[in-house]
Amino acid sequence: MPTIGMEKKPVNIRLGENIHHWPTLKTVLMVEKALKDADGPVSLEELKRKLRKKVMDQTLRLILAYLEDKGSILIGPKGVSWIENKNARFMKFIERTKVIEV
Repeated sequence: MPTIGMEKKPVNIRLGENIHHWPTLKTVLMVEKALKDADGPVSLEELKRKLRKKVMDQTLRLILAYLEDKGSILIGPKGVSWIENKNARFMKFIERTKVIEV
């Protein structure tokens, strides 16, 4: 199962299964800004430190699943990277290589 950065926790989110806290738009925008402002890939723990407010782990993983599904981020072995690109060929490539299953 894929991991983010150097941590050992798998990133596997299934929507509708025991989600106790859904993210607000303000939280999603805060995570997007932190990823856009990062110089390169960031681990999940590093991302949590960059955020202005504390975010529950499950909520952050849900946001990352949403952003990855939307094609705005890529989750790789070195961490999470902002990659938003509207090119149709690029979007097809991302669709074939998804890391998080939603």
